[in-house]
Amino acid sequence: MARCCNICRLGITTERGYRDHMVEVHRWPKPPPPLTRKIFHPTLNARPCNVHGNFLPAGVPPPPREEVDDWWPFSSRAHFEFADWHYQKVQTSVGDLDTLLKNLAAQKALETGNAHAAAMFDSANDLLATIDAIPYGELAWTTFNIRYTGPVTPHTPAWKLKTYTIHTRNALHVAEDIAGSADFDGRWDYVPYEEYNTPGCRRFSDVMSGTWAFKKGTTLAANADYAGSMLTPVIIGTDKTTVSVATGHQEFHPVYLSLGNVHNTMRRAHRNAVVPLAFLAIPKRGRAPSNDDYRAFVKELYHTSLARILSPLRPGMTTPHVMHCPDGHFRRALFELGPVIADYPEQVCLSGIVSGWCPKCCAYADELRYAGRARFRAHTEALVDTFSPAILWDVFGVNADVEPFTSYFPRADIHELLTPDLLHQLIKGTFKDHLVDWITDYVKMSAPTEQEAADILDQIDIRLNAVPPFPGLRRFPTGRNFTQWTGDDSKGLMKIYLSAINGLVPTQIVQCVTALLDFAYLARRSEHDTFTLEAMEEALAYFHQLREIFVEVGVRPNGFNLPRQHALVHYVQSIKMFGSPNGLCSSITESKHIEAVKETWRRGSRHQPIGQMVRCLTRLSKMSAVRVEFGRRGMLHGDVLTAARLQLEDEEVIDLQTQREEAFRAAQAEQDARDAGDLGRPQLHLDISRFLYERLFPDGDYAADMDMEEYPHISMYAKVGEHQSATVVYHAPSERSGPHGMRREIVRCNPLWYNLYPRYDTVLWGMPRFRVARLRRLLSIPYNDVFQYDAAFVEWFTTHGRDASTGMWVVCPEMDGEVRVSSIIPLSSIAPVGDRFIPADFHFADALDAFDEYHVNCYVDYHAHETIV
Repeated sequence: MARCCNICRLGITTERGYRDHMVEVHRWPKPPPPLTRKIFHPTLNARPCNVHGNFLPAGVPPPPREEVDDWWPFSSRAHFEFADWHYQKVQTSVGDLDTLLKNLAAQKALETGNAHAAAMFDSANDLLATIDAIPYGELAWTTFNIRYTGPVTPHTPAWKLKTYTIHTRNALHVAEDIAGSADFDGRWDYVPYEEYNTPGCRRFSDVMSGTWAFKKGTTLAANADYAGSMLTPVIIGTDKTTVSVATGHQEFHPVYLSLGNVHNTMRRAHRNAVVPLAFLAIPKRGRAPSNDDYRAFVKELYHTSLARILSPLRPGMTTPHVMHCPDGHFRRALFELGPVIADYPEQVCLSGIVSGWCPKCCAYADELRYAGRARFRAHTEALVDTFSPAILWDVFGVNADVEPFTSYFPRADIHELLTPDLLHQLIKGTFKDHLVDWITDYVKMSAPTEQEAADILDQIDIRLNAVPPFPGLRRFPTGRNFTQWTGDDSKGLMKIYLSAINGLVPTQIVQCVTALLDFAYLARRSEHDTFTLEAMEEALAYFHQLREIFVEVGVRPNGFNLPRQHALVHYVQSIKMFGSPNGLCSSITESKHIEAVKETWRRGSRHQPIGQMVRCLTRLSKMSAVRVEFGRRGMLHGDVLTAARLQLEDEEVIDLQTQREEAFRAAQAEQDARDAGDLGRPQLHLDISRFLYERLFPDGDYAADMDMEEYPHISMYAKVGEHQSATVVYHAPSERSGPHGMRREIVRCNPLWYNLYPRYDTVLWGMPRFRVARLRRLLSIPYNDVFQYDAAFVEWFTTHGRDASTGMWVVCPEMDGEVRVSSIIPLSSIAPVGDRFIPADFHFADALDAFDEYHVNCYVDYHAHETIV
């Protein structure tokens, strides 16, 4: 991308933004609207078949699913909702549940006069037995043992003689359960494809849109028996986690399975697209020091276990396996080991390299500035057959004691399959553990005295605390001055750190952070194309250029031989292969730990907990599966109370409830009118009239000096409602969005937030060029007893260009003399998005009133980074 101006140098984040910039500034001719075109793989085209694998003629509908209106094994919806609430959501203990059921039974006995009246369930055990009887989601757990079979001597350590038990599900049954879920209908890719936004501009999003899936399809198409099959990439995630440090330091090593056909949005939404597959054994050596023999044993146990766990899928890698799909059809699935999700220590173990080297390329451990030649399976095997273990270790960074589990499966290459780890490599690694710590070290080294260094670091913390409230922003009341950091804390710091250091450290350091943030926010997008990938390469090259300042000032005298930071050079190629990394990041497995490991561990007795945990996971699978099935049948519309009343057709009860609701609404409207009162704006009625004119006559000629009589007016009896919060739903495909890229945010306009201080959120208004505004009132404006408009009374900011250091837009309050410029805008059109020292007692609630200029933070979320250009 040409660096024709400051905007281009920093990187335009969308093709639309770049083209708009070139049209407006450089007078390019306006381009035609982009066209999206998909090219599907011609051979592995996933033709529907019958249960025996025989292809069906085109247009044949899928076999009908079960459509009975039956809640079995539950007796009713209320029966099911009670079990779901207490077992899956509230996680009520057995003792507490027994107490609750006894109280419910006692109340029912008193109401009916029947001493033998019972609650929904007789006891907690009755509830658990009902869950166990669910015929859906049956993913039973089994165990197998692994034991060392080599020579034994009197000096053989105990950890080598121990029998290790691995708990696992059948990987084939798990894959079938994921594929057969109707929940993924419409969010499942059956055929590898290439997608183009414009000619020559390819788009990458989900796994099946990448070059890896299309090339695998072409390779498999060489076998005529595979024609018409469905490529089914198997995604593996493995990550060790600790559930308790204080009581025995209990660790678990879960393995998760997903399928590459599922869209990334479903994996991020935790819709059972990522399923716990196994728990690996963790050898304990006691207080004995770690040595080469122990490390080799642990890795051999690790890879042998993974190969055994995934072995049920191996036959389906050479002979298509008939599998039920989300749309109801059967297809011949051809399994392929796909992307592997892991952090760097796990990648070292998975790939069989030496720690400190790169698992994807042959760059030397002391020369990790740039990418080396790509590693691949055949090359590594040839090295192992040719050189001694010492040469392999020192020259090639290969551990001869490790044979990757992928060697047991056809066409699988672990070096190719490792995916970018945004959480540990980019967010917690390069940003927090590297840049933020380096900046702290720089301040300490460059300040004349320790006190001055402490003052600067305190000022950074004060600025972090002074950030005004905004939807989705994490607060840092004490700045960075706390020890236990989470991934969410690091993500939250990324959003506001740039403005906190601006003016306190050299401009080159600020620009270095800017370049990394641009790269991070581009990498985190749900969709990529040729343009954004070029922008990523530009941002990374600029970051590599600017980070040299840390060598010059003595913070990094030994350079940047950091494996996690080196991994960034492989991101663009990995995105081309596997699509967006935000669906293949360890943040997905980290969040899955909460549900699959930590919560199930807390439910048990903590004595040999693994058996209790796997039983709990089986029941959770059943509850999730039966909820999907009931939802598919249309049995979960509305809430349980309304459904029960409609079923009983008790009109009297419904009418009574309606009367109560109407009375409540009337009282609430009256209260809103009293609360609204005088909104403190003399021109409010004129603003409302102008707003109504723009809504009623969107194509009409508007003039600011129109006669008041020409505007529509609200009735003197109409009550303008005033609200303290509003829900805004808009299209913002990003990591936090739900399916189809829809995002829901709550904006606040509260004069006394938490009864402590005012909160008036800032918003973005208008498309395609946003303006910045501050909410002052949220209004419901009635008109003619027919229409009601949801609107916002806002004060405007005006743009003063870009900040040279951060690249962010600078705005200031827009004034008309001594009065803030304000107006009323429709609520549906908004979206949530200095050099001097700040006093230590400054309160963040005053931030939007205390200064003359402000930065428009394009890093507040990934949607803002894409739209604020």
